[in-house]
Amino acid sequence: MSSTLGKKVNNLRREKGLTLEQLASATGSSKSYMWEIENKAVARPSAEKLNKIAEVLGVTPEFLVDEEKRDPTVDERDVAFFRKYQSADPAVKDKLKRILDVLDEDE
Repeated sequence: MSSTLGKKVNNLRREKGLTLEQLASATGSSKSYMWEIENKAVARPSAEKLNKIAEVLGVTPEFLVDEEKRDPTVDERDVAFFRKYQSADPAVKDKLKRILDVLDEDE
């Protein structure tokens, strides 16, 4: 029986169309480690690994470990995006700003 964390990781991975192997690769993990996260009753990844999994899945680490929340809210996805933006290379940030400027012009 999997943990809440495992169920969430599995559901979000499938929503993104990722295989277990692809998620493992994106998070710098082995496929067997990711299988354990998804399927073991007690999964205790390090904070660093939890952050990486959340980043790849587009949610916050807090959402992944919250026993009460079943689905990520728009706010949680926005927080995850902003955290990713904050750690992005300055050139990527500039591109994103230009994209937003273009989208704002259309309104």
